Amino acid sequence: MLNTIHYPATTASDLPPILIVHGLYGSARNWNVIARRLSERRDVLAVDMRNHGESPRFPTHSYPDMAADLAEVIGAHGGQADVIGHSMGGKASMMLALNHPGLVRRLVVADVAPVPYAHDQTQYITAMRGLDLAGLTTRGEADRRLAETVPEAPLRAFFLQSLDLKAEGGPRWRLNLDVLEAEMPKIVGWPDPAGQFEGPTLFLTGSDSHYVKPEYRPAIRALFPNAHFAKLPGAGHWLHADKPREFEQTLKVFLDA
Repeated sequence: MLNTIHYPATTASDLPPILIVHGLYGSARNWNVIARRLSERRDVLAVDMRNHGESPRFPTHSYPDMAADLAEVIGAHGGQADVIGHSMGGKASMMLALNHPGLVRRLVVADVAPVPYAHDQTQYITAMRGLDLAGLTTRGEADRRLAETVPEAPLRAFFLQSLDLKAEGGPRWRLNLDVLEAEMPKIVGWPDPAGQFEGPTLFLTGSDSHYVKPEYRPAIRALFPNAHFAKLPGAGHWLHADKPREFEQTLKVFLDA
């Protein structure tokens, strides 16, 4: 089963747990602050996706496989959840809702659509694989070395959260880079699933992001007829990092409705 961090609710609730599903190169730990704040009234579960973090390594990274992983987690924690997925995690969450609709009460898809994308993310695998890990003992030194190939400081900080400096045998990435590279066409793609999820679904996007275009709405409504749309002003693709408090408040309003 996927590595899962459980944040017990501060106040008891009759509602099912919230499941948080991170994006490509992320981890459950990236969502620690938001998960803790959401757990004031609900149990929260945050997972490391396959081939990420402390979860098992597999030779495949398809959305049906990721959806089955999430279904197993929900089955082990009561059989139903409100699901929040960002980017790759949003696509996996959509596939979960389409393949296992009874497991999902409400769905939040953060800044991604059920469409294939043309962009490729393998340049970051090349950068991570090219990082000289010899003698690394501090994150600051890792950041300095990674800056040679990744000039954007926020991206470096994000990637370096998946670098284990204290691993036995020396620093290592908590990512299965070989499989993620090989399966990249599936990750940026979309497998054109059948069926619909008729539960309440929120497509929450950043106003400065171009991942969810108006022309994608017919494809969204074909799969999610009860879709609602909202934008966070001043946020980009990493909307939960750009506007965390506004992101949380929007989630609470939708999930508690």
